[in-house]
Amino acid sequence: MEGRLHLELATPTRLVVSEEVEEVVAPGLLGYFGVLPGHAPFLTTLGVGEVIYRRDGREHYLAVTGGFAEVGPERVIILAETAERSEEIDTGRARTALERAEGRLAGRAREEIDYDRALRARTRAATRLQVAGRR
Repeated sequence: MEGRLHLELATPTRLVVSEEVEEVVAPGLLGYFGVLPGHAPFLTTLGVGEVIYRRDGREHYLAVTGGFAEVGPERVIILAETAERSEEIDTGRARTALERAEGRLAGRAREEIDYDRALRARTRAATRLQVAGRR
């Protein structure tokens, strides 16, 4: 269909999205990138963040963690480590994870911590809460 891309987003355990869309925005490791029909091909690594796609003028949001994206003029394929739709996110669990990560980063944890891991956990939890809030 002209003016559309085919978006496929999958995790190791399931196909999350397989739809014709007008636009895709995803979190690359070096920042967000947007894709419209006719985009130049590229392959990139994904970071933690929101994948936003527009279908029939309406935006849809997913929380993703890591993976890869392959972009072509007529398709975007995203292979993510994890991906959740807003309605799938347990906000209580995400809030607890955010508080735990922030506590570790603030030095309130008793054990020695891995700061990079704590930062990733905080970013993932904050992203999950942001996406859940878009319901």
